[in-house]
Amino acid sequence: MRDALPLIWRKIPERYTLLGSHCNNCKTDYFPQRTICPHCRSKGKLVDKQMPREGKVYSFTEVHSGPAGFQHETPYFLAIIELPNKVKVLSQLVDSSKDKVKVGAPVKMVFRRIFADGAEGVIAYGFKFKVVN
Repeated sequence: MRDALPLIWRKIPERYTLLGSHCNNCKTDYFPQRTICPHCRSKGKLVDKQMPREGKVYSFTEVHSGPAGFQHETPYFLAIIELPNKVKVLSQLVDSSKDKVKVGAPVKMVFRRIFADGAEGVIAYGFKFKVVN
């Protein structure tokens, strides 16, 4: 996991606060942040924008065989979350019972541990989502 630490530190605004981009030219929001608008191809017209912290489950899957380092967390849910501004975010669903995880379920962002670099290493935190009903 040590190789991932520089990436985690560079992505702190995104991982900690859901900071994305807004194109002042075509009025479209993006997450993660962009330097060029994929819609209108404008450069230099993008500004930082705080993404909404609530949304709904657009799609989901239950993971039974996790990748290296996450095997102990299985089973868990991964979901595409649709925010009110139509931005879609991939996230793990936490603290949500299996019967409440469904398409259209309302969710809110929570702050959780992503991984730890060994027993005494750096702990990386970031956003995840939780079903609120």
